[in-house]
Amino acid sequence: MGWLDKLGLKKEEKLDKGVEKSREGLLNKIGKSIAGKDKVDDATLDALEDALITSDVGVKTTIEIINRLESRVARDKFITQNELQQIMREEITALLKENRPGQPADFDAEFPTKPHVIMIVGVNGVGKTTTIGKLAHLYKRAGKNVMLGAADTFRAAAVDQLKIWSERAEVPIIQQGQNADPAAVAYDTVASANSRGADVVLVDTAGRLHNKKSLMEELAKIKRVMGKVVEGAPHEILLVLDASTGQNAMQQAHAFTDVVDVTGLVLTKLDGTAKGGIVIGVSNELNIPVKYIGVGEQIEDLQVFEREAFVKALFGEG
Repeated sequence: MGWLDKLGLKKEEKLDKGVEKSREGLLNKIGKSIAGKDKVDDATLDALEDALITSDVGVKTTIEIINRLESRVARDKFITQNELQQIMREEITALLKENRPGQPADFDAEFPTKPHVIMIVGVNGVGKTTTIGKLAHLYKRAGKNVMLGAADTFRAAAVDQLKIWSERAEVPIIQQGQNADPAAVAYDTVASANSRGADVVLVDTAGRLHNKKSLMEELAKIKRVMGKVVEGAPHEILLVLDASTGQNAMQQAHAFTDVVDVTGLVLTKLDGTAKGGIVIGVSNELNIPVKYIGVGEQIEDLQVFEREAFVKALFGEG
């Protein structure tokens, strides 16, 4: 077995372990809802609906899944429990959004523009700075020239944390310390990346959602000044959410998408929660692809999200 195959196997094992709590909860609920049934009836679908909602898939997405199941059951007439689970996996995979062509998730992918500027948003405490550090490390390991921008100048800890990550990942950082103008930091970062021929720029931003109006103005200004340096920048806006907060993460996602044009999602801390269903709900409800998921503490445990692999891990082999 070659090293690439081994890497793929290790990734699969990590994903499997990372969604273990969610899988156990979900399969237990689904098992109870179809136990002893020899056909799929309204009561079965009602029980499945409860199982999905209580697994943090969310009401809107659950109803969509159940409607899809109902039409499949009506068309295929008699189906077994195993077939029902297989249909459910297929329908959930179809609901998860795919990445847009100009915003590939693979770390060694080529970008249409250089430097490719990624703005990272999310409330404090969701693992935003850690995610930026891991992204920087993984991009660098794939041979990219990476630069960080510390535009979350509201918290001194945010700048310090990012500085530690820049040292760990061995990538340069542009920072002006606490209370500096975030837009000025963002401008300097992109200008510096442009002159140094960087491939990828990751810009951290503040996450003060309780003051949405000032946050909106701040993010709009950061976005505007970066666009003056490199056309189309930021080329991506990634929203980092803590999967373990379940429906609270969904509320945060709605609040941020009201403020800024989020292009991709990062779900952290999946390994510590049974609320993995949120990954399905948030992607479908917001019509935004999940790009990365965090399934552990290690730097490599930030994985590129793959729909089929995730659903397979969440529901077992079937």
